[in-house]
Amino acid sequence: MRFIIVRSLLCMEDCPEWISAEGRITSDTPAQLRKVLKKIGDRKLPVVFQSEGGEVDAAYAMGRMIRKAGLETAVGGTRLKDCPADDALCAAAIAKDGSSAGVTYSDGAYCFSACPLAFAGGTSRVSSQWAFIGVHQITTVYNKVRISYRIEYKIVNGKKQEISRKEVGRKAVGQSSSTKLGKKATAALTTYLKEMGVSGDLIALMMSTAPDRITIVPPADALRMGLNTDMLAYNEWPGMPLCMPGAAADAVCHSRSAVDALARAAAASDKLPTPHSMDFLLMYHGNCQEECTQWISAEGDIAPDTPARLKAILKTLGDRKLPIVLQSNGGDMDAAFAMGRMIRAAGLETSVGRTRLPNCPTLNPRCKASMAKSGPTGGEVSAGGAYCLSTCTLVLMSGTPRIIGYSDIGFARPTAAEATKFFAYVDEMGVNTESFKTMMLATPIERKDIPRAQALELGIVNGIIPYGDEPGDRLCGPDAKESLQCPGKAAAEIVPATASN
Repeated sequence: MRFIIVRSLLCMEDCPEWISAEGRITSDTPAQLRKVLKKIGDRKLPVVFQSEGGEVDAAYAMGRMIRKAGLETAVGGTRLKDCPADDALCAAAIAKDGSSAGVTYSDGAYCFSACPLAFAGGTSRVSSQWAFIGVHQITTVYNKVRISYRIEYKIVNGKKQEISRKEVGRKAVGQSSSTKLGKKATAALTTYLKEMGVSGDLIALMMSTAPDRITIVPPADALRMGLNTDMLAYNEWPGMPLCMPGAAADAVCHSRSAVDALARAAAASDKLPTPHSMDFLLMYHGNCQEECTQWISAEGDIAPDTPARLKAILKTLGDRKLPIVLQSNGGDMDAAFAMGRMIRAAGLETSVGRTRLPNCPTLNPRCKASMAKSGPTGGEVSAGGAYCLSTCTLVLMSGTPRIIGYSDIGFARPTAAEATKFFAYVDEMGVNTESFKTMMLATPIERKDIPRAQALELGIVNGIIPYGDEPGDRLCGPDAKESLQCPGKAAAEIVPATASN
């Protein structure tokens, strides 16, 4: 792994700096990091990781160093100024003192294998929906060595007694490896994750993936387990420091509104928001005196009275066809059927996304204090970290169109009593019922996450949100104004073939 201190090119003065950490983690990587930390002194520079992984013990040491220094971490790649595309960290761009200027990016950046363990050391840990955190089993490698000794004995009372032993040769005779964690290794991993504030659920995810494969941790799970503390918004980039309470309006930092709101709320409550029945908010983003996007944010559990709430807000819209952006763990199946049929009859678009209102804490991004008393509420929406699970997927599949970005969707197998009406509804929505049944029968677990490519193949969704766009943006027709915010303008027809897992 190579460490470079980089200064942002995206501002004129007081520009953020970060430590670019890219490459494989080896046994000497902690020593290299220690030198960089000594060099920066008391400066709190974020560490931006892009790595395929490496040695676990070295990753533990790095994470503890980062935590002790009070540094933030992010997943992202770095491109240095004037470097060619195939050598983004070219030596020519690095000054003699080891510093440089450049930019970071999220799209396609990765932190795999042992890298998430080092990443976990950050006091704030962020990535975007376009970056990937991946884990797999820890592999322990054992080196077999044949050691030869010269031993001298003497006979005492008829018995041979060793009087000296000297090593005279040592030869490597092979290696063996194991993915089974012993008690000592398990205790070390468990202790480390607890120390970093990360849930032990990560261990089960790691151990369920063969060492020659990588399981990508969905943003929602990364947040739930504490591996991520937040997701970067569309206009934030890796290496941006976390906004401190009272930060200047022009300060370059991320999660401004969340930090300010958390500071105000800290004395009032330390409780997580409790689950609630789904509510609907009419949202806007942009300047509605000129142009803005609007959507209906639908978040919470689906309850028996949820269809009535949906009907009420649709009635206020009249003939306007606004997208419905869902985030839900599911709930009442019959209510989901009713919602889906209502949405299909109205010809509305559905997607999955999480809505954030200004001045709300990270743990309660749709806080009531920021909701408008009348009319639409201003805010932003993103696919990263969002989820639509269980019966929420039944609502999602009713959209015309129905699209998804880097969010999680999944279903729960219906009971025998529910199966007939469940598959009748699925067929009504145009989903490939036979393939859906086959997939469910092959799945022994209660809930299954559905990859985007499979969701497209089945017809659960019929489009992918293009890079750079977010849920709730309008789908544009050929007559759309060029300046209107919408995915891909007129050229953005839904093209399932572009999906990838």
